[in-house]
Parts: sequence; structure tokens; C-alpha cells
Amino acid sequence: MDARAPLLRAAVGFCLVPPTEPELQLLHRWMDCWRGVGDVVTGMTRQGFEISLGDHGGQWIAVFYEGHGGYETLAAAGNAQAPTPWRAVQGAAWAALRKQPL
Repeated sequence: MDARAPLLRAAVGFCLVPPTEPELQLLHRWMDCWRGVGDVVTGMTRQGFEISLGDHGGQWIAVFYEGHGGYETLAAAGNAQAPTPWRAVQGAAWAALRKQPL
């Protein structure tokens, strides 16, 4: 993991907190959209993860994989299911990052 990993972990973790305070509302305006999905995916890619994201009958499923080479050598590191793509990506990223040492 590179030096930006703690910042990514903090941003994704705070996205899972309901936006009751102005600071969290600002974070959610940034992260709860397709731009936020792209930013999380970019950050996770820089940490060595690959993603699978798909809409399955109104539920989005995101899986982050770690490993290199072809898909046959990848291992699921974190996954989540949610009604929006950004919530699924945030949940899967959080699950994968929680397993990584600081």
C-alpha cells in the first residue's frame, strides 16, 4: 500500500456514516455519484486491487479483488451489495481495506 492508503481508508469509512453533519454532507455530495465511484476505484487500483461492478436486478454488487495476472489468480478481498453503485463500491472498498495493515 502506498502513502495515500490511510486517506482512502478514512474517506471510504466516513462515507458509510449517515450525513447528519455538514462536513459529512459535503463528503457525500462528492462520493455519492459516478464521480465518487471513479475516485474510489482509482484509489483502490493504486493500492493493487481490481474491481467487478454490476447491476443485478436493481441491486448493485461490487467486488474488489487482489492479485495480479489473470482473473484465475485473483482473490476476492471485499464485496458489498447495495441499491446504488456508489454505496456498493464504498462498502466493498471498506471491506477490502479493513483487511489491510496500516
